Amino acid sequence: MTLLILLFFTVAIAVATLLPLWRNPHWSVRSFDFPRLQLAVLALLLVFIDLFFLDLSRPLSWVLIVVAGLSLASQLWWILPYTAIWPKEVKDARAKSPDRTLAILTSNVLTHNRNVEALLKLVEQHQPDILVTLESDQWWEDRLVALENEMPYTIKCPLDNLYGMHVFSRLPLYEPVMRFLIEDTVPSMHALVELRSGDKVRVHFVHPAPPSPTENDESTERDAELVIVGRSVADSDEPVIVTGDLNDVAWSPTTRLFRKISGLLDPRVGRGFYSTFHADYRLLRWPLDHLFHSHHFTLASITRLPSIGSDHFPLLTRVMFAPAHGQDQEPLRPDGDDRGRAQEIAQSKRASKKDVP
Repeated sequence: MTLLILLFFTVAIAVATLLPLWRNPHWSVRSFDFPRLQLAVLALLLVFIDLFFLDLSRPLSWVLIVVAGLSLASQLWWILPYTAIWPKEVKDARAKSPDRTLAILTSNVLTHNRNVEALLKLVEQHQPDILVTLESDQWWEDRLVALENEMPYTIKCPLDNLYGMHVFSRLPLYEPVMRFLIEDTVPSMHALVELRSGDKVRVHFVHPAPPSPTENDESTERDAELVIVGRSVADSDEPVIVTGDLNDVAWSPTTRLFRKISGLLDPRVGRGFYSTFHADYRLLRWPLDHLFHSHHFTLASITRLPSIGSDHFPLLTRVMFAPAHGQDQEPLRPDGDDRGRAQEIAQSKRASKKDVP
């Protein structure tokens, strides 16, 4: 009986590990990209249980141990870069330079959440240069208007479909524009922000829809938006930041593809998960809110802030504009298959990098 139970769990772990390797975009497949940390813990426990309870003189016992061990190794391959044992992809900032620092607070507020005071207190406490709110509707816009006294540069798109978005900035925003890149109900925002030093940075704020049984059956829409934004910034030599709720984990094939084709860096690599979702369930958390940047920046700090009553924690990232110090930072490199895959995803939604401001 024990053998049958462990055989069942071993097969389940192996299927959960192998299924995401299939490029099928259906949500039932892509959902296994998310809980890799949880699956790694379960695989590790299964290895120890196998060693303790199985008859090690039987070949089948060792088959189960090897399969569980390989599943563990596969999950660790994806998540170990987001631990402190991995080399940092982004350098630490050398010294404080307020004129060259850009602090961005990203917060998925959860539309029906009404704890706006908690978010306002975080803004007052941390004084970000830019606040990006996601899932913000007209109710949230009306109550965040007080921020405009100190953050007068804004881009607004209040929606009640869970894809409203607002940007509030202390720093001047040039060429601000809102676009519906893939879906008519899912906006993105784009601008040039001028640092206190006078340097200008291209910023893209995104919140593509996830694959799920209640939204899009497939990840194609999300993947296409990330791909065309990534291909767009790859063609630019200017400083670039892409941030928002990507509805995708840091270690997924899609996010890795985005990093490869864009050439942008992930400051979490070598530092930690900074899991922002789900705020209410400690055992079911993964990093959904992101900030990626070009080699022009180093990292001053990255912090997951306290809950504001949403299902996401806010994320505060401070980067330093230091092109000389950061010029030798190495992003993930694409190969021919990556470029072909990116083109295939974009073409599937008839999307083009030219659509991105």
